Amino acid sequence: MPTRDVVVVAASAGGLEALQALLAGLPGDYAGVLLVVSHIPAQSGDALPKILDRATSLPVANARHGERLRGGHVYVASPDHHLLVGDGHLHVRRGPRENGHRPAADPLFRSAALHFGPRVVGVVLSGTLSDGAAGLVAVRRQGGVTVVQDPGDAPFNGMPLSALEAVAVDHVLPAAQMGPLLAALALDEVSSRVAEPDATMRQEVSLMEGNHEPVRNHPGRPSPWPCPDCNGVLWTVEDDDIFRFRCRVGHAWTADALVEAQASEIEFALWAALRALEDRASLHRALAERARSAGRELSADRFAEESEDADRNIAVLREFVQAGRLAPDPEPEPGGERHRPQNATANGERGT
Repeated sequence: MPTRDVVVVAASAGGLEALQALLAGLPGDYAGVLLVVSHIPAQSGDALPKILDRATSLPVANARHGERLRGGHVYVASPDHHLLVGDGHLHVRRGPRENGHRPAADPLFRSAALHFGPRVVGVVLSGTLSDGAAGLVAVRRQGGVTVVQDPGDAPFNGMPLSALEAVAVDHVLPAAQMGPLLAALALDEVSSRVAEPDATMRQEVSLMEGNHEPVRNHPGRPSPWPCPDCNGVLWTVEDDDIFRFRCRVGHAWTADALVEAQASEIEFALWAALRALEDRASLHRALAERARSAGRELSADRFAEESEDADRNIAVLREFVQAGRLAPDPEPEPGGERHRPQNATANGERGT
């Protein structure tokens, strides 16, 4: 009988320490497969595997396309590439970003849930925003086990809290306790049957696996908002558990990631407007000086007045932009005011 031996892990800000703690808790004879996605810079090479390798006796390496899954190994998503699994092999793809990230957790989680069903354990660690939440929903729907780092144990609790809000999580615990839990779950026998996934999951996994056919029949309906990555129409994805979107070419967003991206776009536009106002004020000052030196006082006064008006607008806009009023609420501190949902427990037991 198969066991719960396919573990997919998501980490972002503050997740390095959590990953190290998780790996350090695994026994040396752990026979499962760990697949790790962390939001890392595109130029980071194999730095993350080298760091994680010091925390465990299990082999750790960047995933290679077409490589066969082997028990007792840790595969890390390569920089600027999504990591997926299918038919017992790794798929490394440079597909459309999800939530502004590549690699992203949700594509890995969905592909594992599609192909391995109840054998999958989905783990969400420290990070901001919501990558991994939609993926955990897919894992749970296909009969897998869901695990989330206790928000009080996470340096950045946005990803853990988003996961807890999206799905009834089976285990909520500190990262240092996850290794023994994963070792115990790897002994649980499960059915070899994988539940038939819905059409949306199949479509999304196919898209990220490299099926370049255009998305002709979106499972949702068009929204009024454009995609921040390509400016195309975003379609709502029909998902009762989490409010999210995908565009025609495949970029995907959860609601809070979309809000964050919109805030960045607005800030960029405001800085551009501020620069244009600075240019306008500078030009009018130059024109005023030129007119005054030529004895054209009326023109000089008019240009000087235009420059003063621009300076007043600049002061107002600069104060607004620098105050950060367009940014989303700051990430709450661990143990801060955001409350753990009722379906979450902190002792590693299944939520109700």
